[in-house]
Amino acid sequence: MTTQENYMQRCLQLAQNGLGTTYPNPLVGSVIVSSSGDILGEGWHRKAGEAHAEVNAVLDAEKKGCAESAFAKAVLYVNLEPCFHTGKTPPCASLIIKKGFKKVVIGTLDPHEKVAGKGVALLKKAGIEVIVGVLEKQCNELNKRFFTFHTKQRPYIILKWAETSDGFIAPVQKEEQKPIWITTPYSRQLSHRLRAEENAILVGAKTVLDDNPSLTCRDWKGVHPRRVVLDSKNSITADFKVMNSTAPTLKLNHTSTDVEGILKALYKNRIQSVIIEGGFTTIQAFIDVQKWDEAYQFMGTEILFYQGLKAPILKGNYQIKKRKNIKNDVLKIYRNI
Repeated sequence: MTTQENYMQRCLQLAQNGLGTTYPNPLVGSVIVSSSGDILGEGWHRKAGEAHAEVNAVLDAEKKGCAESAFAKAVLYVNLEPCFHTGKTPPCASLIIKKGFKKVVIGTLDPHEKVAGKGVALLKKAGIEVIVGVLEKQCNELNKRFFTFHTKQRPYIILKWAETSDGFIAPVQKEEQKPIWITTPYSRQLSHRLRAEENAILVGAKTVLDDNPSLTCRDWKGVHPRRVVLDSKNSITADFKVMNSTAPTLKLNHTSTDVEGILKALYKNRIQSVIIEGGFTTIQAFIDVQKWDEAYQFMGTEILFYQGLKAPILKGNYQIKKRKNIKNDVLKIYRNI
């Protein structure tokens, strides 16, 4: 890696700390580097409504005794274009100009219509040297949720299911109204971590009626995702766990196969990322119309002896992004390309 790439990599590491807590804002990290290559300050955007990464980096530098005059000789690194507009916080581009920075290195531009190159233009107008595109691919990947939402007008879609070694997600009939555990507690903990990282989780009414799930990240410390239930027949009553006060719940009057209608409703409700964790019909509907970005397939050692509800089948042009063993389970992560 080049020197610039190393500092940008640090920005990405810092930004990752905000995963699951910055919605609807993007993940951003920032580093201030002196002319001699020392890191004067660093910071990341921790939570929506709070200070942005560039502000926290400046505050960190000042807290460490950095003189105001030092910023003019320093370089500010940030993985996403500094904001141009005033929202819950002042524009970061204005702060950068005010502090006297002469050089800013940016990973990638912000696709949000309120920014979209305007932050860079303001910096250049102020006479600041601006470099854009350092580790651009990695920067885009980090904010795939934010970018998908603003460029495709839909949330980033993650499919997730667990299946037995012989390809089933559940038995034909169940004796109790609760989930059937196919994988180990370790896989379930990873699943709950995934929930804590995403904006929402969606299931169909049948899943709620059959399993009465909580759809929370109770086995992982984090923010519970917003629960979305497809309930076209208004069959989900207040006594189901998804309707309790543990996390907010959105009921949609859509069938599991009305994918376009579901996505429009999610976009309207400002949901940037969603885990589709329903049964076969719901997950397969998204696969059939190629409306998915990633898929998490957990494979346990359980066997249903070729009797049960079949697992979803991926179609189209996709690749395995990662494969890992979790005790006795196997997790395959796919990317729709």
